[in-house]
This record gives sequence, C-alpha cells and structure tokens, in this order.
Amino acid sequence: MDSRTSSSVNVVFWTLCIMGGFAILSSTMAKSPVLKPFSLSLGTPTDWTGVVASASTIPGILVSLPAASLSDIFGRKKFLLIAGFVFASAPFLYLLITVWWQLILVRFYHGFATAIFVPVAEASIAELFPNKRGERISLFSSVTYVGRVIAPALGGYILFATTDDFHMLYLSVAIAGVTALVMALPFLKERKQPIATRQPSAKETVKTMFYGWRAIIHNREVLVVSLVQASLYYAYGSAEFFLAGYLPEVAGLDKFSTGIIITSIIGVAIFIRPYMGRISDKVGRRLPIVIGCIVSAVPLLVIPLVTDFTALILLAIIYGFGFATVTASTSPLISELVPREVVGTSMGFLATAMDVGQTIGPIVSGFILATSLQYAGVFPSLALVVLFSCIVFALSGVAKKKLSSDA
Repeated sequence: MDSRTSSSVNVVFWTLCIMGGFAILSSTMAKSPVLKPFSLSLGTPTDWTGVVASASTIPGILVSLPAASLSDIFGRKKFLLIAGFVFASAPFLYLLITVWWQLILVRFYHGFATAIFVPVAEASIAELFPNKRGERISLFSSVTYVGRVIAPALGGYILFATTDDFHMLYLSVAIAGVTALVMALPFLKERKQPIATRQPSAKETVKTMFYGWRAIIHNREVLVVSLVQASLYYAYGSAEFFLAGYLPEVAGLDKFSTGIIITSIIGVAIFIRPYMGRISDKVGRRLPIVIGCIVSAVPLLVIPLVTDFTALILLAIIYGFGFATVTASTSPLISELVPREVVGTSMGFLATAMDVGQTIGPIVSGFILATSLQYAGVFPSLALVVLFSCIVFALSGVAKKKLSSDA
C-alpha cells in the first residue's frame, strides 16, 4: 500500500470513528438519563415502561444481519449513509411526541441507526485493514464507547441547566446526530467498491443474501465465536443493570460511588481494547479470548462476597479488562473465518448474537434475583455462562492456528 493510498484509508477510518463517536453520543443521550423521566411525563403506564426502554434494542435483533448482508451486495457506503440519516432525523421526532405510545415508535425507529451502523462500519474497517483488524476495530469501538460514557453526564447536565426541559435535551441530541450524518457525507466521494455493473434484481438480491446466511449458519467456527459474544454480553448487560441495585441495596454505597464503579467497567475498556486488539493481531485471537473470558468471570464470582468500595472498584476494573480482551478479538476473528464476500454478513450475525445475549441476560437474571439466592445467585450465574462459552470455544479448536489476515 503506497503512502497516498494509506493516507486515504486512514482518512476513511478516522471519519468512521468520529461519526461513530457522535452517533453513539446522540443515541445514548436520547436514552440516559432522559428516557425514564420523559416517559413518566407522558403518563406511560407502569407495565409499558419496559417496552419503552427496550424498543430501540429490537431493531438490533431484526435488522443488523439483513442490513450487513445487503452491504455485502450493494456496498458499505449506502448503508452508512442510511444509518447517518436515521441518527440525524430521529431526535427531531422526539420533539413531536405528545402521547406515550408515540415514544415507543420513535425509540423503535431510532434503534435502526445503531443496528445498521455498527456491523457495517466494522465490516468496512476489517476490509480496510486486513493486517490490523483487531487494533483498528477495537480503536473504533473505543471511540464509540467515549460517546457512550459522556452521554449520561452531558444529558444530565443539560436537564439540570434547563430545569428538565426535554425539548432542549433532544435538540442537543439532534445536533450530535446531524454531526454524525455530516461526517458520513464524505463517503459519497469515496471510490465505489467493485460490484457488478448491473444492479441485481430483487430476486437475485434475496438469493445472494440467503446464500450468505446459509454460509454463516453452516460455519461451526462462526457459531462458536457468536456464542462467546452472546454469552459475554449476556453477562455484561446483566452485570451493568444489577450492579445498580446491588451496590446501594447490599453494599450500602451512594449514587455517586455506584456510578463510578459501573462507569469504570466501560472506562477500562476504552483504554485497554485497542491494545488488546493489537496484541491479538500479533499472537492470534484464541489466547486473548480464553484468558479474557476467565478474567471477566472471576470478578462476577467474587462480587456477592464484597461490599467494600475499593474492592468493588478493583473487581469492576478487572472485569472491564477481561471484557475488553475478549471483544477486541471476536469481531476481527469472525471476519477472518468467512469468505471476503460475506464479511458484512458475519459482522451482522455477531451483532445479532450480541443483542440477543444483552436482551436475554437481564430477563433471566431477574428471575434468579426473585429466588431466595438473590444477588448471590445472579452474579455467579453470569460467570458460569461466560465460563461455559469459554470451555466450548477452547474445546472447539477455533483459531487454534493464527489465521491468515487475507481470509
């Protein structure tokens, strides 16, 4: 790759990163901390509040795979721009809401943005950097994590400064969303990916898409990596949710201390994940995934035995380190296990597995919390899920040898 090509590739990469940072800042700030009070102000019935909260996650399960598959056929740019349009347009719809059920529809629409953007962007990065997939995908994810971490504090400050003016908050969300779209516009000028000069018919498109899905479903190694990803986010989604209850109720910590501990998990991941991605590029994906699963499982086993703030934040940091180590390898690994023409499909499948795990985790853990075991059953059960997937991965032989970067 000559210096001019390398410079162009880096411009595209950093454009994706900046777009991702503003996009995730926008989508997260639309949810935290404003969604619950905004929902209550609309008179949302108590039994519908969970639907309001989860409405934006449903498109992740429904759309990530089809959108990423279609990006294999028609190119990444079109879908990055579609995602950018949704990021930019959805915030303005919040301003038009007058009854609670409209909030569900807007949240559902808003969820399409992230569902399309993340797997397509990661597929683009995997193609741009065949020899540095782990490092670059992880760096991209870390930038989006920054947006995710900043959003609650920024949203909370805007609500405080405007005396809970929800319209001002969603105008701020709109500014970030429009910025994400503006960052996507340069993709219109990028060189198109080599695709057939004749656009495929609807029948041909569906046939090609289902061919890619069959290739993924019949790939045992892809299924194993997806199981690891689903298990990891099953645990993460549950741990993040139930720590918010365990820390004040059992450990007796105040809201500020609780926020620091929960935020430290993703904070560690922001800094560690790019380094872990670079390491996995050099030593292979297998060892980081196995070690990361074990490291992330241990704190989950110990948390119910600890109530001291210092010990809990140390456990959160260790958990974040293990989480980042695994996720730095799963995305690049799955892109190396499939033919080039279905890289997007593989990323979409992995994103779907992640969303399924993150959705199911809190639900199952909620039933466990309702038993006599309570938190002493919740956190160890999460560790067992992660360790089970780790054992399956280790015994499967996936990535036993360092894969070729040109896969």
